[in-house]
Amino acid sequence: MMEYYPLCSSCAMTFQILPFCSVKYSFTPLYTFRIYSSGSHGPVLMLLHGGGHSALSWAVFTSVICSRINCRVVAMDLRGHGDTKVKNPDDLSAETMAKDIGKVVEALYGENPPPIMIIGHSMGGAIAVHTAAANHVPSLLGLCVIDVVEGTAMDALNSMQNFLRSRPKTFKSVENAIEWSVKSGQIRNVESARVSMVGQVKKCEEPLSSPGVSRSISEGIIEEEEEDEEGGESNHKRKKEDDQEIKKECLYTWRIELSKTEKYWEGWFKGLSSLFLTCSVPKLLLLAGVDRLDKDLTIGQMQGKFQMQVLPQCGHAVHEDAPEKVADALATFMVRHKFTEFKEGFP
Repeated sequence: MMEYYPLCSSCAMTFQILPFCSVKYSFTPLYTFRIYSSGSHGPVLMLLHGGGHSALSWAVFTSVICSRINCRVVAMDLRGHGDTKVKNPDDLSAETMAKDIGKVVEALYGENPPPIMIIGHSMGGAIAVHTAAANHVPSLLGLCVIDVVEGTAMDALNSMQNFLRSRPKTFKSVENAIEWSVKSGQIRNVESARVSMVGQVKKCEEPLSSPGVSRSISEGIIEEEEEDEEGGESNHKRKKEDDQEIKKECLYTWRIELSKTEKYWEGWFKGLSSLFLTCSVPKLLLLAGVDRLDKDLTIGQMQGKFQMQVLPQCGHAVHEDAPEKVADALATFMVRHKFTEFKEGFP
């Protein structure tokens, strides 16, 4: 079943740059996947986002890559993320999510899918590898993994909970969330952040003043002003009024509580380098820094088992921070392997 939806009726300005058509595919009433697609011919780029993100994190990249080469783009909200709704949203095992990719491809294209290149960032990169290794996409053309390496990822797991605790629990508005993402360096590209954060946060189900929302959270999102000596009482009164207004508002919180997915983290990344190297299709690894390369991949890269490119001056969200550079690297890779052709006038 397909249902077409407007990208966003209340945030039209935020979504103007999106080149996507938004679709929901329902396998059963209990399994509905939100899909964004673009393009009508050429190989399919299947885009898998990172943990906590959504398909919207690929919006700016999609507009760029579609201007470079002949291709189609399909970006999906993985289970537990974005607007995808499944029976077991908490089952984020690599095996389950890899099977999801295969089911979505089958729902989209039937028994004869077009050539497909899977591209995944962070957690999505790990799922891309598991999907390819399990042969869930029989028409797989190539594989691109963005800024995820087994060694680095496994080392980072011990500090992941501390990182998640350091993030704000709530935001006063989507605009506030966008501002935080840029100022904190989570997403360094304002244009991408304006779209991506909409897929990462949602309205709180309960108003701030209800018993279900802790006071500590409300205090965390109120921006306190320093009181000067002369206007201290006035500022205090104004802050009290502001607090009362905020209590009436619907706050925004994260769509997924990543801290609760910890039991799946090791399964995403353990053995990833070996799986990546054994995939028989042409492979591209894009990294934000060469320090992320582990031993197995270093040896594999020296043996020419995959192509690698380092994109410096980027944060972890490489495809959001530098969509043009990622698109250029991917376009060059695909044309070199004769998967597609550059569009007329480019480069």
